[in-house]
Amino acid sequence: MTPPRDRAWRCRLRAVTTTACALAIGACIGRAEAAGCNFEIQGEGRVAAVVDARSFRLDDGREVKLAGIEVADRTKATAALTALLVGRDVTLRGQDDTPDRYGRQQAYAFLEGQELPVQGELLRQGLALVSSEIADKDCATALMTAEGAARTARSGTWAEATVIKNAESPDDILAGIGRFTVVEGRVLTVRQAGATTYLNFGRNWTRDFALTISRRIVPAFEAAGLSPKSLENRRIRVRGWVEARRGPRIELLRVGQIEVLGGN
Repeated sequence: MTPPRDRAWRCRLRAVTTTACALAIGACIGRAEAAGCNFEIQGEGRVAAVVDARSFRLDDGREVKLAGIEVADRTKATAALTALLVGRDVTLRGQDDTPDRYGRQQAYAFLEGQELPVQGELLRQGLALVSSEIADKDCATALMTAEGAARTARSGTWAEATVIKNAESPDDILAGIGRFTVVEGRVLTVRQAGATTYLNFGRNWTRDFALTISRRIVPAFEAAGLSPKSLENRRIRVRGWVEARRGPRIELLRVGQIEVLGGN
């Protein structure tokens, strides 16, 4: 038989342990809710009208541009935004509420009770692509997950076989000069010339597709375990704006632009 003093001690220990566990669970839930694009609140309001495929106007006159995405299908994205937002209240979140050059506030728009911003719904429907400009890792991961679901289901723009460009077809990539593009291929060589590192997908550097990384950006890739040299002979998916510098080029500015694919 357990002495009364021992029983009392065990009860107190059980109570302390239970409280600690409850606090730990609460902390985990709090962290989960804070993940994704759940930045500081920049404002709230009711949506009066959708301006275009990723912009809307609040009833107080403020114009908001959805951050973190590039539109893939403007007509369908405009219709989807109209159905989602007009007449509804939204909470605006972001890391910086400085207006762009057109006076629009760039933000992530959340409907009440939703864990993902409206951007996530456009991505899930395959009407948008994740931008290359997201600096926050958790936010980028949340949006990439939504995009990945649409890609797997072949929804929206992902129903088209040509949405992802083949790195071995530079002419197809050149056709998208000045456009946001997703490209897949195997890095053939990694070379440095002056302050620029080139990830080459072909042997003809004046014609074939390549990625460029400025010397000042390289440490960020190394810190993420993606040193340029480590990507040689690996198959990757990259996103960004295509430029014509002899051959087609995408400049790497953030680690999130690259996804290392399996089967290397």
